[in-house]
This record gives sequence, structure tokens and C-alpha cells, in this order.
Amino acid sequence: MTDQVDHFFLVREDMLTEAMQKTLDAKRLLDNGTVTTVGDAVQEVGLSRSAFYKYKDAILPFHTMIQAQIITLSIHLIDKSGALSELLRVVADTQSNVLTINQTIPLQGRANVTLTVDTTMVNVEVQKLMRRIKEMQAVEKVELIGSGTGSAKNKDEL
Repeated sequence: MTDQVDHFFLVREDMLTEAMQKTLDAKRLLDNGTVTTVGDAVQEVGLSRSAFYKYKDAILPFHTMIQAQIITLSIHLIDKSGALSELLRVVADTQSNVLTINQTIPLQGRANVTLTVDTTMVNVEVQKLMRRIKEMQAVEKVELIGSGTGSAKNKDEL
């Protein structure tokens, strides 16, 4: 099993590929309401839909990353007494606020836990929080599956 943690880099805009720059332009058009569909946005900026979908969740303006205070984590948890409690303690120790918890019924000794966490007051980097969770004996996998400020678009629009 590989231990994969996302790494983030600050890159000057003129160093981005043309497709990445056009993806940002298309997202701006959608965000400010100039266009209402992805098809219209990509046509306006001269980008393929496949390139847009390849980059749309991976490239964000710096100010968006700073504002991103709500994260959603997917955690594969071994079904053992106290595992969920320990997970919540690890999250609470970073001054994060758990907004939602969704746990599947454990099957074959494993459950999937989805946590949505407000990291406004967090005292460690998100990657370090993920590493702390991954280090738990009952945790098999941790993934960051979403981040933002709570102003997500309707999924039908994207």
C-alpha cells in the first residue's frame, strides 16, 4: 500500500501551461455568472472539456487556497472498538471542528468514514493532520476529497 499525501506548490501564473490558464479563465466565467455551463465556458476560452475536467479540481487561484477552510476527508477505518473515538480525538487535538460525520456499516472488518471539518482554527497544516490520522493503527487510508469555503456550485452545472 502506498502512502500518498497531496503536495501543493505556489507557481507564478505565467509558468502555467496554456490549458491550466484557460481552465482558470473558464472557472472565473462560471464563478462570476458570465456563463452558466461548462460547455459555454470552455468554448469561450478555447479549451476542450476534457482538459477542463483534468485541471478543474487541481488548479486554484492562491486566494482560494487561503480561504479554503472546510475540508472533506475519506478515511478507511478498521472496525475495532474505540477507533472512531480515537479518530475524532486526533482531529480535535488540532483545534479542527467536525461539521459532519458519515460512517458506512462495517463490512469485512472495515468501514469508510467521511469527515467534513472546519479548519479555520487549525493549529497544524492539513497535510500534517492527514499524516497524524494515517499513523493511527486503525486507519488504512486517508484521502482529501474536497476543500472550499462552502460556496460550491451545483454539481449539474459542472
